[in-house]
Amino acid sequence: MIDTHTHLYESTFDADGGGVAAIDRALAAGVGYFVMPNVDADTVAPLIALTKERPGIIFPAMGLHPTSVDAGWRDQLAPMEAMLEMGGYVAVGEVGIDLYWDKTYRDEQMEAFARQIAIASRLGLPVIIHCREALDETLEVISSFKGELPRLIFHSFTLGPGEVERIRKVCDPWFGINGVVTYKNAASLREAIPVIGLSRLLLETDSPYLAPVPKRGRRNESSLLAYIRDAVAAALGVTPEEVEHATDRNAVEVFSLPVPDSIFNNNSTTTP
Repeated sequence: MIDTHTHLYESTFDADGGGVAAIDRALAAGVGYFVMPNVDADTVAPLIALTKERPGIIFPAMGLHPTSVDAGWRDQLAPMEAMLEMGGYVAVGEVGIDLYWDKTYRDEQMEAFARQIAIASRLGLPVIIHCREALDETLEVISSFKGELPRLIFHSFTLGPGEVERIRKVCDPWFGINGVVTYKNAASLREAIPVIGLSRLLLETDSPYLAPVPKRGRRNESSLLAYIRDAVAAALGVTPEEVEHATDRNAVEVFSLPVPDSIFNNNSTTTP
């Protein structure tokens, strides 16, 4: 399995062996690759440090998270853009618009998002999109982009079939599904999954957030990815193996990851 969105470098893991120990637990649970997006200037160093601890299985993304955007966002983004220019990153992310907590910097968030789409387009990288209470603004930025749109991933997608159709009128992205799919109040998301279709789905944990049932309320980590896989399989009426193989291939395609025999030639599937 591939966890396409996890933040195992965050300090919440320090008291429990750190990110390396969390990776080892996930490897034992059948997760082979980890895509790790950046958040802001403070997370760059721990992200890079953890990537160096497990080369070949951690694939970092670089970008400025919308909740870290303020009046000085250009100064924060400039060194990140320079790092992206140097290579070694599989995506621009996590970026986008978040109006759930604060709308003060709405316009700046839209500017920063547009700028990071442009960077991704120029470098041929996909964009990992954070969109919370901001679908109108997110689609406005995407639809206003004048160049060739890069590959887009709507990370932590939790909306319904209607929103899938709205998004597809503007672009044709992939959708990252995480532990929310296991929640009782997520019926609309489960209805959206067949509309999205297996060819456009990605699995993610968004660790340390949004732990799946039956671990809800605890710190999340990549070792719990199989719970999400199984919930997606139930929503589609297919086997967990079908979901695992399809979403692994999707992740390899979207992020241009190497194709390991251990993922695609292994008939065994780890069950929680």
